[in-house]
Amino acid sequence: MTVTSPEFLASLANNAQTDGITGFVAAAVVTNADRVLLLKRNPDDFMGGLWEMPSGKVEDGETILEALYRETVEETGLTIETVSGYVGHFDYPDSRGGTTRQFNFAVTVEKTEPVILTEHEAHQWALPHELPEVSDAVRKLITP
Repeated sequence: MTVTSPEFLASLANNAQTDGITGFVAAAVVTNADRVLLLKRNPDDFMGGLWEMPSGKVEDGETILEALYRETVEETGLTIETVSGYVGHFDYPDSRGGTTRQFNFAVTVEKTEPVILTEHEAHQWALPHELPEVSDAVRKLITP
């Protein structure tokens, strides 16, 4: 079963719902050579100032994969060419008092520049062993 199959994606959603998860986020682990793309949250946002991967909420009626493609383009201007793997998930408390599960996918993009930010303060291509201020969950995901 491939990571892009409807059955695999449905199993991710079903497992999260069974675990009592109230929100879903899809995240793209975009790499360029040995660096990963990180975006810095605006200071006045929830978790302001933290660096994160391109990610966003799965909207009603949208699959996790559809959200992955949409959010990557919306936040970076980059178009996903291939989803090459599912690299796991992590859960965190959200701003509404529930728990959000972030589903993380390794992707390749059609081209890595220019990165056009619409919701973040800055971007960088970071080496896994030289990460800026990221959450512990993101650090565990990116660091080999």
